[in-house]
Amino acid sequence: MKYAPRKVYIKESSGYVELSYKDFCRRRQTDQSYMDKLFIPVQGCLLEVMREQYADFYKDKERWRYLKKLDTNHSLLSLEGFTDSEGNVLDFIIDETVDVAETVVRAVMVDRLKVALPLLSDGEQALIQAIFFEELSEREVGLRLGITQSVVNKRKAKILAKLRTIIEN
Repeated sequence: MKYAPRKVYIKESSGYVELSYKDFCRRRQTDQSYMDKLFIPVQGCLLEVMREQYADFYKDKERWRYLKKLDTNHSLLSLEGFTDSEGNVLDFIIDETVDVAETVVRAVMVDRLKVALPLLSDGEQALIQAIFFEELSEREVGLRLGITQSVVNKRKAKILAKLRTIIEN
């Protein structure tokens, strides 16, 4: 490998587990099952994938490398691809709205959250459900539960701290 990735995401039964590259190397040395895992690089990280996804990724990568080599060898560059139907030159802007690494991290965090939520009490789950999933205001939740908005805010802060602790461990 030419570089050490920032993170390695290992697929486990409950979702993805995030490891540092050093932790991954240590586990790989001690556990032979890690030698059979397949990874693809995604935005400076390694993501464990199934064999079909691995094969498709490298097949597509090789195809693009081959096409680029053909274009270079035959000096292929069509200027028609850079103009609209009226012949005006088009500006090409990179779409920076999609961040693959952020998408992967968000998916890992959602997986962790799904594991952590059932560990909360029924009352704590109800409060989180109302605020974040039903999108009720703290005031509306307070009216529903017969408590003040400030009590709802304090409970929410405690629950979020508890979730953060659960997710980080």
